[in-house]
Amino acid sequence: MIDFDKTLERRGTNSYKWDYGYNELYDNLLPLWVADMDFEAPKEVIDAIKARAKHGIYGYTFRPEGYYKSIIKWFDEIHNVKIKKDWIVPIPGVVPGIAFAIQALTNPGDKIIIQPPVYRPFYEVINNLGRRISLNPLIENNGYYKMDFENLEKIIDNRTTMLILCSPHNPVGRVWKKTELEKLGEICLKHNITVVSDEIHADIVYSPNKHNMFFSVSDKFLNNSIVLTAPNKTFNIAGLQTGNAFIPNKFIRQKFEAVINSQHLNLTNIFGIVATEAAYTYGKSWLNQLKKYLYDNAVYVKKALEKNTNVRTLIPEGTFLMWLDLRKYNTDIHEKLLKNGLWLNQGKEFGKEGDGFERMNIATSRKIIEKAVKIIISSLNDLE
Repeated sequence: MIDFDKTLERRGTNSYKWDYGYNELYDNLLPLWVADMDFEAPKEVIDAIKARAKHGIYGYTFRPEGYYKSIIKWFDEIHNVKIKKDWIVPIPGVVPGIAFAIQALTNPGDKIIIQPPVYRPFYEVINNLGRRISLNPLIENNGYYKMDFENLEKIIDNRTTMLILCSPHNPVGRVWKKTELEKLGEICLKHNITVVSDEIHADIVYSPNKHNMFFSVSDKFLNNSIVLTAPNKTFNIAGLQTGNAFIPNKFIRQKFEAVINSQHLNLTNIFGIVATEAAYTYGKSWLNQLKKYLYDNAVYVKKALEKNTNVRTLIPEGTFLMWLDLRKYNTDIHEKLLKNGLWLNQGKEFGKEGDGFERMNIATSRKIIEKAVKIIISSLNDLE
């Protein structure tokens, strides 16, 4: 059994989560914002990195056959999707993968659709590359979100060339049903729109929900989509800068690879290679235990906040992120939470549709979760 209650001191390690930003302004802040976990990676991953580090030479390294086999086996066993080796294009991360796709398949001034409230780097990458954002906001009803297909059809025009899908969705925690993805895919296919699906949270899905890889729902979508994956969220190895794009269509794949090669980014982190192979080879049991712990954390947060506050939240279908609805308080409590020792992500970071919300990372020990919930409760009680 994995002891997820074990706490490791992350301060002083140049941790983006624990040492950066507001951590420099407030003492003893609990940072439950950025989406990395406070758990050790699986032992097999740590051992693989140690073994490679022990060699002492860290030169240019290619990816062995075992790297690709581990990926193919993982997605077959965990997601029931058959991935072919030649579909796999290694990338240094999912957000760089989005940037590569935009550069490969769109032109400056093109419109790219996103579905807010959504992960902020989607906005940043599109803007930084000189493309235009086209918004297709999700529809919210009592905390549950759905896609707005009617609006999607309305906003598409002849300059719309791409849609970036967040699946599972960050921050609202939806795991899209097969029927939803089929409808989305049909609309995009009809209008010749490429779907780039960010599926970095695909492994963190709670029963009875099931993740559906975008192009697995219909063979028709094999030729108009790119699926971006990484072991980073699943196994807490984001600092190793690794990931993979799955691109079935050869023409799209060649254009995507041409962008990577033009920037000499085809050789990624040596330790990311060994960590990925070890994680996908040995990580199944660890992941199952992790999901149980995360789900129990979510249940605790939901029950405690519903009992003691007017905060509304749902247990996410996927991800280790909770979307807290504080709109009943008619005030922005973000600064108050910071002063009281808790750093969450402000909802408006994900678009104006996130006003009145806070995103909470629950991938930490129950002890820290309990402290965080107490801070939320006391901060809100002070308002009354």
